[in-house]
Amino acid sequence: MFSVLGRAMSPTPTRNAESQAGEPMSLAQRQTIVANLRELPLGRIVADFLDYLVVEAGLSENTVLAYGRDLREFLKYSRDNGIGKIEDVKPWLVRKYFGPRTATGTEVPQKKIGAANPQSAILNPQFMNDSSAKRALVAIRMFLRFAKLRRLIEDDGGEVLDTPKIWQRLPVVCNKQQVLRLLEAPSAKEKYYLRDKALLELLYATGVRASELANLKTTDVNLDIGYLRCFGKGNKERVVPVGKIAIAATRDYLRDLRPRLAKPQSQAFLLLSRTGRPLSRIEIWRLVKKYAVRAGMPRNVTVHTLRHCFATHLLGGGADLRSVQEMLGHVDIGTTQIYTHVDHERLRQIHKKFHPRP
Repeated sequence: MFSVLGRAMSPTPTRNAESQAGEPMSLAQRQTIVANLRELPLGRIVADFLDYLVVEAGLSENTVLAYGRDLREFLKYSRDNGIGKIEDVKPWLVRKYFGPRTATGTEVPQKKIGAANPQSAILNPQFMNDSSAKRALVAIRMFLRFAKLRRLIEDDGGEVLDTPKIWQRLPVVCNKQQVLRLLEAPSAKEKYYLRDKALLELLYATGVRASELANLKTTDVNLDIGYLRCFGKGNKERVVPVGKIAIAATRDYLRDLRPRLAKPQSQAFLLLSRTGRPLSRIEIWRLVKKYAVRAGMPRNVTVHTLRHCFATHLLGGGADLRSVQEMLGHVDIGTTQIYTHVDHERLRQIHKKFHPRP
């Protein structure tokens, strides 16, 4: 708990104005959530907590939005259970909240939060999966920690609220032939072919997240040297090399299409919509889904799939784990290690090459 909360609650630099300018929709969404929260008991405290996460902790808008939604649902549950004061939010309430309920609202036998059995993370039907339940619990724990720091409560219950254990899931990864079909899916006859081609090539060439790509400025991409600079989670900056094909596609877009799309509201953002606005991460997600369907790829392919493919194909080609970690922007190398379990073809080649009896 303290490692997670200590990182979140420690003072860190605020996000710069340029990063915030790239997320107008997220800001509007957060304002909507805050407005809804203020109508609930304890809502003002949660609203202050969300502001704290943005201003002092420096968390990304997407993370703050997710925590805000989780806490909004928890406050509704607390209200329905007659809880109207922060000092009445006890560990038993949190455990009860995560306990699965039937369609009639009656309680079913609960499992201890954080039990050794990974299935204990599947606690309440409202959660989409184990990860969403874990995130909701982290949000509640961080909120209670914040309330304790503000001297609103004496005990945040951290010693008895454990994070649920979940199975480690392997990411969805496509083979190189499938990715090639995706990259070739945009048609040269389409109006925004150059933009969409550059978008797909950059995603696969660098492994950046959708939000990172949406926030890229033209000044963040140095095509002469062959790298781009992006800001990841927590506004952490990293530099990623860009391959020749992605450089060529980006040059074509910058030369032949972006000047026609650019408007005063475009600022210096790299990828623009037909109206000249910066492409949002949702629009990028939709474009990738569109071309994935056209390429005949699995239905569960998303923008993040290209990030998984980037890492897996690099490791499969012999790249060292530490370099891939830097390019992905992972704080913990353990997060990157999951990709070493995905490339089964590489395992077979290693076995064939080094086993004494091929």
